[in-house]
Amino acid sequence: MACSATSTTAALISSNPRPRAFSPISQSLPLPNSFTGLRAPLLSRVARSISLSRASHPRTSFVVKASSEFPLVGNTAPDFEAEAVFDQEFIKVKLSEYIGKKYVILFFYPLDFTFVCPTEITAFSDRYEEFEKLNTEILGVSIDSVFSHLAWVQTDRKSGGLGDLKYPLISDVTKSISKSYGVLIPDQGIALRGLFIIDKEGVIQHSTINNLAIGRSVDETMRTLQALQYVQENPDEVCPAGWKPGEKSMKPDPKLSKDYFAAI
Repeated sequence: MACSATSTTAALISSNPRPRAFSPISQSLPLPNSFTGLRAPLLSRVARSISLSRASHPRTSFVVKASSEFPLVGNTAPDFEAEAVFDQEFIKVKLSEYIGKKYVILFFYPLDFTFVCPTEITAFSDRYEEFEKLNTEILGVSIDSVFSHLAWVQTDRKSGGLGDLKYPLISDVTKSISKSYGVLIPDQGIALRGLFIIDKEGVIQHSTINNLAIGRSVDETMRTLQALQYVQENPDEVCPAGWKPGEKSMKPDPKLSKDYFAAI
């Protein structure tokens, strides 16, 4: 949920040997007055136009393309380059370096040295190998500095720290990344708990945004990623509610879908 704050810019990585660069800037931010998760409603939202497109082959493809000021499922993920902490070093991370290579789980959290945040961050780290087998990188982002990230990583888990992590923590001191993904709370200067699954083409295929007090599920993130990869490999099929690998999928056709309904 809430979090303490120090800040700087952050960074993405590639799965190959990662370039490392020390941060030249440190900046301290005041702790928000409240972390109730309540915020004033936004005064305006840009209207979003959504269109369904069909693939050139005869089979129906359920692909949504969106046009919006904010990232939306079906849009290309906003690129960024920022500083991050990985393996107790400062590195540079650039999102576009993953295009054509890996899926990316990009998640935002409010602040370092807090309560709900370390439970999510360590849970993703503990399951990192499972995501790696699915050719997926994990990237965590907050508005804290790389120095704050480093101090938190160097703090033992039993003392509320993170210990060593298996993926980078990105520093979004300028708040530009949080803003570009539509998760920044303007009056508090921190990010909501946004999570985005980005495919190998750099397209956002899934997003969830939780308020500050509500942690996310690694199990559900994994299940959604597996469903995404399945339908991309089998474009003439769709995954029903709660689908998991090995379970029956569905044909998006009035007649053929009856095979699924008859089997449940």
